[in-house]
Amino acid sequence: MGKIKGPAIFLAQFMGDDAPFNSLDSVCKWASGLGYKGVQIPTWDARCIDLEKAATSKTYCDEIMGTVAKHGMEVTELSTHLQGQLVAVAPAYDAMFDAFAPEEVHGKPKARTAWAKQQVKWAGDASKHMGLTEHATFSGALIWQTMYPWPQRPEGLVDAAFKELAKRWKPILNHFDECGVDVCYEIHPGEDLHDGATWEMFLDKVKGHKRANILYDPSHFVLQQLDYLQYIDLYHDRIKMFHVKDAEFVPNGRVGVYGGYQDWANRAGRFRSLGDGQVDFKSIFTQLTKYGFDGWAVLEWECCFKSPEQGAAEGAPFISNHMIDITTKTFDDFAGGEVDKKLFKKIMG
Repeated sequence: MGKIKGPAIFLAQFMGDDAPFNSLDSVCKWASGLGYKGVQIPTWDARCIDLEKAATSKTYCDEIMGTVAKHGMEVTELSTHLQGQLVAVAPAYDAMFDAFAPEEVHGKPKARTAWAKQQVKWAGDASKHMGLTEHATFSGALIWQTMYPWPQRPEGLVDAAFKELAKRWKPILNHFDECGVDVCYEIHPGEDLHDGATWEMFLDKVKGHKRANILYDPSHFVLQQLDYLQYIDLYHDRIKMFHVKDAEFVPNGRVGVYGGYQDWANRAGRFRSLGDGQVDFKSIFTQLTKYGFDGWAVLEWECCFKSPEQGAAEGAPFISNHMIDITTKTFDDFAGGEVDKKLFKKIMG
């Protein structure tokens, strides 16, 4: 039975232009002081990493690992959430998602897709250089705009979309296989991989590729009103990463699952700092431990009320308090006895 590692922190929502959030060295010093033992690095943020350089230089990767280790921490995984999003973009979202890519590919969907694919592959190379075995990303979405089927989806659209999604990701998955790294898709609204059914469709289309795996984040399932504990039962063999993020769903007469175009504070479903939402983390840590999950428990902060600094300060002890030291004995061992085959026969008559 594996033991969960942690606490770790995803740096994406904390990086900024002011100290200590303006460099990898200073943000690691800050995170270490709060009790974190690992950092998940966003590869699109130049304050953390030069992804192309990391893909081509193991020496540079060793320097990054050294910077993190200097503060008593490890790099847990690299992330290409923004680049992975751009592997598959429906035309309805072109203008908004251009912001995730360099200016030279704005307004050029094919060039943007090619850029995104290269970025994700570079992350595989960098992960290999760092000795990492998992990588975080998004799948992108070709048909999210049809999620609520009105007008009716044309017959066969979903199958065609997942075939195309698999076609785009299969070469990337093969590259990661060469690197010895699992691609962990964060199952997330806004992505074509947003629940269990869509995960199964994708896995079928990539022929069960062994490098296609899951980043489990229960907060996104609360917002969908999906059973996040049974999700672990169903897909535990593919869950290789874990974002510890809280959420709540409080519908009323004005807003429900879709949020009524309100800002985050006024939606029925909203993200909260750890311990302030409705997620049953005790059961989640138990379920993951039951199935031998031995990856990192990584804080992702996205609260619509508390500051990131307060969320991070509260997050480290929250995760630590949920860590399970796995027992090496059964509670009723004291009542056992020596193996006695004659006794077995007697008991069985």
